[in-house]
Amino acid sequence: MKLLRSIILVTSFILLAVTGNKSYGFAGLAMIQVIPQQDTLNQDTAKRQTPPAGGLSDRVETYARDSTKYSKDRSIMYLYGNARVVYQSFELDAEYIRYDSKNNTIFASGLKDEKGRYYGKPIFKMEQEGSSVADSLLYNTKSGKGTVYNTFTEQEGGFFSGGQSKKQPDDEIHVKGMTYSTCNLPHPHFGIYITKGIVAEHQIITGPAYLKIEDIPIPIGLPFAFFPKPNKKSSGIILPSVGEDATRGFFLRDAGYYLGFNDYLDARIMGTIFTRGSYEANINSNYLKRYKYNGNVNISYASTRNGLEGTPEYEPQKNFHINWTHSQNANANPGTVFSAYVNAGTSSYNRATAAGNTYDVRAISQNTLASSVSYGKTMGIFNLTAALGHSQEIQSKTISLTLPQVNLSMNTINPFDSKNRVGEQKWYQKLTLGYSLQANNTVSTTEDKLFDKDGFKRFQNGFNHNIPISLPFNVANYFNFNVNAQYNEQWHFQSVQQKMLRLVNRPDSLTYDTIQGFKRSGEYNIGIGMSTKIYNQAQFGSSSKISAIRHVMTPNFNLSYKPDFSDPRKGYYNELRYQDGSPVLDPSYPGRNRRYSIFERTLYTGPSQGEQALLSFGLDNTVEAKVRSDKDTTGTGFRKIPVIQGLNFSGSYNFLAPAFKLSTISFSGRSQFTDKLGINYNGILNPYQVGDTIINSRITKRLVDQYTIPRLTSFGFSFDYSLNPESFKRRNENIDRVNEETVKTGRTPEQDAQLRAISRDPNAFVDFNIPWNFAFAYSFQYSTSPEGTNSRITNALTFNGDFNLTEKLKVQFNSGYDFERKDISLTNIAIYRDLHCWDMSINWVPFGYYKSYSITIKVKASILQDLKLSKQQGYYSRYD
Repeated sequence: MKLLRSIILVTSFILLAVTGNKSYGFAGLAMIQVIPQQDTLNQDTAKRQTPPAGGLSDRVETYARDSTKYSKDRSIMYLYGNARVVYQSFELDAEYIRYDSKNNTIFASGLKDEKGRYYGKPIFKMEQEGSSVADSLLYNTKSGKGTVYNTFTEQEGGFFSGGQSKKQPDDEIHVKGMTYSTCNLPHPHFGIYITKGIVAEHQIITGPAYLKIEDIPIPIGLPFAFFPKPNKKSSGIILPSVGEDATRGFFLRDAGYYLGFNDYLDARIMGTIFTRGSYEANINSNYLKRYKYNGNVNISYASTRNGLEGTPEYEPQKNFHINWTHSQNANANPGTVFSAYVNAGTSSYNRATAAGNTYDVRAISQNTLASSVSYGKTMGIFNLTAALGHSQEIQSKTISLTLPQVNLSMNTINPFDSKNRVGEQKWYQKLTLGYSLQANNTVSTTEDKLFDKDGFKRFQNGFNHNIPISLPFNVANYFNFNVNAQYNEQWHFQSVQQKMLRLVNRPDSLTYDTIQGFKRSGEYNIGIGMSTKIYNQAQFGSSSKISAIRHVMTPNFNLSYKPDFSDPRKGYYNELRYQDGSPVLDPSYPGRNRRYSIFERTLYTGPSQGEQALLSFGLDNTVEAKVRSDKDTTGTGFRKIPVIQGLNFSGSYNFLAPAFKLSTISFSGRSQFTDKLGINYNGILNPYQVGDTIINSRITKRLVDQYTIPRLTSFGFSFDYSLNPESFKRRNENIDRVNEETVKTGRTPEQDAQLRAISRDPNAFVDFNIPWNFAFAYSFQYSTSPEGTNSRITNALTFNGDFNLTEKLKVQFNSGYDFERKDISLTNIAIYRDLHCWDMSINWVPFGYYKSYSITIKVKASILQDLKLSKQQGYYSRYD
């Protein structure tokens, strides 16, 4: 019964889908029409021949490669060998054409060769129409009637073949024994067989129609059908698919209504219901303004019940998901840019709904969601950007929102330079001035607290103004100096009041009280910086494989001074006191009470505490090797290999700090060992000794203000490698092709799904021209506390690839190893079989929580997307 039910549904869907798009194909059968007689009294006939007898109003051009013959009265013309007739926009090519001007008929056909093979079939087309092929055709120019035998034509992505069609004087087309298919073979693998039908201007009426696969008729069809033919985008009902889920019961999936508002905007409203109480709803809309912008909006809501009634799992899980993409043509509005990518929703949506019933393993297992909506405008020397941002951690169910972030920046100017200056700049004309403004309104909280009654009170907001001034100059052509000053002002809408509580048998505790209201803070610093480049080179003998090694060092220093803005008289800091009003002593500044910033824990934390005379330093290193190479294409016989790219060390030293004057030293870099393998690495070195101290009768490690050999407190590296990088090149080419089609024609739902699949899966495009590929990535991270305790190591290994078992069979896989759990991570195996106009795909998660599988056999063409058979076992469709 399940098989019978599936056949009935599939047949119904495909007949509806085919006929709705087939109207353009039937219209193509009229392409042999010759324009009827017209009044030529007012037409200029000097540039064309006199219309032939029989009434053709325009000149008829004829050609034949072999020969042209005439009847005795010259009313019949016989054309042999690559014959051609052109009349207005009508073009006809065939091995044999007979034109009867007396009876107003044109007949065309192919011929048989010595071996009985039929060749030279008629090929005909009209202006703005595609070409059609037939065994033979007959057309009456006077009555407007025509007959085409065994046609083969492509219309709107489908192919019509076989049968007989007749064009009537009222422009109706009668068809008989015709097959419609998306298979491009003259004898298709499958098709919808239409026994007879009538195509009018606004409707299609058919007799019995049924599906044929490999010429075997499926014994389920429609005895007759009536379909509207608006010849434009129109609204209509979307029929559901029927199935069964082990935990949620029988279902009707994706039933709804399609709204075709116009050629630039549409929408689909769909819903799914289950017999055990679950339901889903979805709204999807595409919009397009050609040469301006295009986008897609998808909003989904689901109420899911799993398990048996009466169990905790049966309680409904309410989830929603929003996806919005918007892109603007680069030339649509120069100076103004607007783009959007929104991917937001409840943390359990993908897991509860199997990623919207797509069974996308990456979407189901992802741990982060992020969104960005941005607007930018250039206004002379000013650049304005405004953005809305969102980030979400699924496992921790935390969410961060930025609503909005506004940046206004001014291009750096030379206020003392002259527009009419001739020659080099004077020293004072090199002075530069800039300005930037940043405004933020953000919140970081958990999902359950975001929309409660105090949700808006958790937002933090403020303004930050920055004015940099610099004066660059050179000394001895090798040393680049820069005198700089900077003023920073912040506007705050929240401040903090702190108190220290004395607790019995427990350490003292701080309390925070947030106070709403406007306050401002400002600070400034002045400094001078220097940078240069140092070159080192080692030459090797002519017999050495390595010809030379070059080391380039770029040291930089910046000495700056900033006053102490923590004096309570400035209003930025307060003295910390106990609840009884007594002051709290500061161990870092002996003899002084402890102070705290009233802007601590706010969006902009205000000026830092303490006077600073800060020396910041950095050293960038690049190492290249020059090696001999037989594959060199420059003609020198050498090639350069980047050994170390951007190995940078950085730190600072505060001369006025009471203790721990030297900061930690961080480093990062990249090494490229081969053209295919590169490693990124980073780390932190701590230069201070570690000693023991007693806190609450326990010996605890602490930093001592004494230098030692720097200790590695953080280190990480990562690399990725592809044994066949050509696969990634082909993938990028496919992505560019789809993007170009989107810009030219507007994004369709199928293209949207394709683009989303690409962004998730590097193997989304099945390319049989790449016989194999294997790629893997590894990351390692080690970290400890500054004292060298609580060390933690995290590392991850992932790999993916594919290979062709045969010319039409490809296997893809994605997996990895979880070092913390010491187990294989989420593994996915996909098998793809090319069946010409069909394809078969198998997706299998063999083990783990997401254990599932799906098998689908479907027609490739999206126009017949409902013609498919599928079997799947969802990871949630089991009682474990």
